[in-house]
Amino acid sequence: MKKLWINEREYVLFNDLKQPKLSQEIATRKRSLDYYSIIKNLPDPDPVLREQDKDIKVYREMLCDPHVWACVQSRKSGVLSLEWEIDRGKAKTQQAEFIESIFNNIDLNSVISEILDATLFGFQPIEVNWQRRGSYIVPSEIMAKPVEWFVFDEDNLLMLKTKENFNGELLPDKKFLCPRYNPSYQNPYGERTLSRIFWNVTFKRGGVRFWSLFTEKYGMPFLVAKHPRATEEDETENLATMLDSMIQDAIAVIPDDSSIEIQESNKTSSADIYEKLVDKMNSEISKAILGQTLTTEIGNKGSYSASKTHMDVRKDIIDADKRIVERTLNQLIQWIYELNFTGQNDIPVFSMYEEEDVDLTLAQRDKILADAGVKFTKKYLMKAYGFEEEDIVVSEAESEANSNNKNILKLEKNFREFKQNQTAFPDQETIDDFIDSFSADELQEQAKTIFGSVFDLVNKASSYEEIQEKLSEQGVKTDQIEKVLQKVIFISEIWGHLNGND
Repeated sequence: MKKLWINEREYVLFNDLKQPKLSQEIATRKRSLDYYSIIKNLPDPDPVLREQDKDIKVYREMLCDPHVWACVQSRKSGVLSLEWEIDRGKAKTQQAEFIESIFNNIDLNSVISEILDATLFGFQPIEVNWQRRGSYIVPSEIMAKPVEWFVFDEDNLLMLKTKENFNGELLPDKKFLCPRYNPSYQNPYGERTLSRIFWNVTFKRGGVRFWSLFTEKYGMPFLVAKHPRATEEDETENLATMLDSMIQDAIAVIPDDSSIEIQESNKTSSADIYEKLVDKMNSEISKAILGQTLTTEIGNKGSYSASKTHMDVRKDIIDADKRIVERTLNQLIQWIYELNFTGQNDIPVFSMYEEEDVDLTLAQRDKILADAGVKFTKKYLMKAYGFEEEDIVVSEAESEANSNNKNILKLEKNFREFKQNQTAFPDQETIDDFIDSFSADELQEQAKTIFGSVFDLVNKASSYEEIQEKLSEQGVKTDQIEKVLQKVIFISEIWGHLNGND
């Protein structure tokens, strides 16, 4: 009998591999003790919906709450703000460009927003309509459909409830994308974020309602009317009616033996109870949707480290949502390839990423160096700023400048070689001797006069802007060096004219 050796001491017989206990699923719903259903679909296991005997529409109504809507939009915006690209990998260029053209022609922001609804309702069926374009079959429309129209069968497959089949019917292949949020075998409907905040929104609505009644009752002063004890009942009712009218018109006509007093109510401490209840519910809603509260609660204050921690938690949630979007759209790309290209194993991949900010400090430093004449290579720009090689193009002006610099260097080299092969020029020797007549100490003193204060200013400054500002404020004394230069230039010009005429 043939054996499959697992290691040096253990092996498995090939006949054992054919046994159902290794190759077949044993723990199924049909065999379990706690599952029995006369219908083919699975009941929704959501505890809130079962307890309230309601459907998923109740969660959609919760989005009318301003705080819930703000948190949902904040969570979605974190993903929608990301950049996207089609990573070609080893796919053929023509086929990758075909996929890119499809994604550029659809409203991708709307599609991504609909995919992210899966985090709210557990799952989100999205129907894809196809059409023929030339020799290709491409998506013509991608639409999210109401979640309450769909169920899952006992094999965790998506089914559509119809008038003809209320229990649900299976869907055709390559027709419905179905992003889900943390699904499991026990719960293919996925986890619903809105289910976590149902009672918080309910208590908040109740608190706001009682808060409004409290404000209406104690926010206005009480009118107390006094009349003689022997007043008739009709007159008492008329007086009460006048008080009721005074709430709107503040006008009343009463007998001269009656009186009306205004009594103010001071119940601010009681009103704080309702405000704290609403704030607490809002805080719980923020934590359930965003994982933190500092980015939504204005009154919350914390240290920088606490704020950074909260933002990191929110970023982790955004990264998880991003993977749902990538997985769903990559499934769409897989379908496009299966319908249009056969035998293709290497297909492009849809991915989302956060565009990195440019290091402003590094950019300012490089700008100063560039202004000073420093030239940066393509390799450095790619390393420092993340450019691709094809993103960097050398301008014609820069190429011409580089060519001129090379020509100048070539002329200087030729001139040096010519000078070495020729006898010295008598006129140039005269000028050189005149310049050499200035002592080194004198020239050094002039340099200190000019650059000494500049060096001190640069050493004491804290930024480039401060250097520029103080240089403009502090004039540099260059009178003496200017006189020396004028003298040298004047004598050189006279000597040139005299000898040039000869």
